[in-house]
Amino acid sequence: MAKKKDTLIDEAKKIKEELSELKNKKKTLDSKKKSAKKAAAKPAKKAAAKPAKKAAAKPAKKAAAKPAKKAVAKKEVKKEEKKEKPVKAKKLTKKELAEEKRIAELTLEEELEEELSDKEIENFQIEKVDMERLTNKVCDILGEKESDGMFQSELWKKLKLSSRDGSRLALKLERIGFITREKLLENNRWTYKLILKKTPISTESIMNAPCLVCTVEQKCSIDGEISPKSCQFIEDWVIAEMKKPAKSK
Repeated sequence: MAKKKDTLIDEAKKIKEELSELKNKKKTLDSKKKSAKKAAAKPAKKAAAKPAKKAAAKPAKKAAAKPAKKAVAKKEVKKEEKKEKPVKAKKLTKKELAEEKRIAELTLEEELEEELSDKEIENFQIEKVDMERLTNKVCDILGEKESDGMFQSELWKKLKLSSRDGSRLALKLERIGFITREKLLENNRWTYKLILKKTPISTESIMNAPCLVCTVEQKCSIDGEISPKSCQFIEDWVIAEMKKPAKSK
């Protein structure tokens, strides 16, 4: 038992010695590490300083660049605002205002008068329409209305004419002197009332008159032997015309 104790004591001493050696080694290693850190720390500071300046410089440029972009953006916004702002209308002169009012109050007839020449109006023809017969019909209708006249839109509907053809016809009849046009505001629109001025001469009433083919026309006179006062041919023709129905005339 005594021997075992001694061996154990010896082993414990050896362990203590080994531990003390290890502690000493650790101390030396720690001191070496500290010195290495100090040596590494000096260049690290310099290296850190330089990048720090660069790093500081770069953000400064970026910081300077950003406001520049904002400034450009603001300018663009201002330009867009200027574009979007409605342009103030220029004050018109009295002449310009009068011209605008005149254009606004123009009727189809007045527009046509500006577009067409006098010859084009006077020579106006509607395709496949007997213009003499149509003119007589217009005058007959307006003759019934006497001085009251008739709105042209009503007349064109009655005659089944387009407003454009009717307007040209009205211009033609006015130029010839058969009608007058009175400009009026009707249902918030400018239009014309047509009034008969002069009835056109028609050849229908004397179409079958015997005088046109009379063989003794040269000898005929009011106080002569052959006279229209006593002409039997004229008397027979007038009686025949009177007997005809009104529609067939």
